[in-house]
Amino acid sequence: MASGWGINGNKGRCYDFWIDFSECMSRCREPKDCSLLREDYLECLHHSKEFQRRNRIYKEEQRKIRAAARKAKGEDVVDNHHA
Repeated sequence: MASGWGINGNKGRCYDFWIDFSECMSRCREPKDCSLLREDYLECLHHSKEFQRRNRIYKEEQRKIRAAARKAKGEDVVDNHHA
């Protein structure tokens, strides 16, 4: 990945993030100074924050569907959702 070549021979999708992070690491005094750039690079590679957000959205949609189904059946709806 750090070579810059993507799967189709073009520049990789995360290469720009890698360059920013790499340049920061080469000129900083402490690695923690580049933590935000590292976080951006890793998010580009793995999409972990995106997947967590999608999962939260999906769970909330399912909760709303179940609540609507219970309401349609006439059951008491108790919202145990924590925001």
